[in-house]
Amino acid sequence: MEVNLLYSIFTQLSSYMIPAIIVFIPLYAMLRKRQPVYEIFVDGAKDGFETAIGIIPHLVGMMVAISMFRASGAMDMMLLAFKPIFDSFGVPSEVLPLGVLRPITGAGSLAFTADLIATYGPDSLIGRIASTIQGSTDTTLYVLTVYFGAVAVRNSKYALKVGLISDFVGFVAAIVICMLVFE
Repeated sequence: MEVNLLYSIFTQLSSYMIPAIIVFIPLYAMLRKRQPVYEIFVDGAKDGFETAIGIIPHLVGMMVAISMFRASGAMDMMLLAFKPIFDSFGVPSEVLPLGVLRPITGAGSLAFTADLIATYGPDSLIGRIASTIQGSTDTTLYVLTVYFGAVAVRNSKYALKVGLISDFVGFVAAIVICMLVFE
């Protein structure tokens, strides 16, 4: 009974927190710090628009590269090469495309995860592995494209290596941990 009461209290409280924060911060800046809130907001919006325009070429380049990778059949060939390795360890090879897609595209990997969950169920080993991969890896190429493109960083080779290695470690760890816990 107490757990339900706490849950309902926190649910009600959380529904008011974001609007309260949105109201509190500008009021605090305006009344306590004597800052011109609207002018600062407009300057920030102007900078954000310029940043968005500046990263468009980087995003277009990344989208073209992803499309070429998938349309050329290179992704399918790579998946075919790794399938026997996965099968030999008893790992469901259905999650392998997610390991390739996740560093490249967030929307594509999320759609693939949703498809796996719809096909095999959220409580299946495949659904659990896919969900864990989705939560423990990042869209490295997208992040590098957007953030490094926004600040005009030209040499991102170490960031790319570290990001892809961490995605690989997250992918493998998600599989190992899910197989140990749920199998």
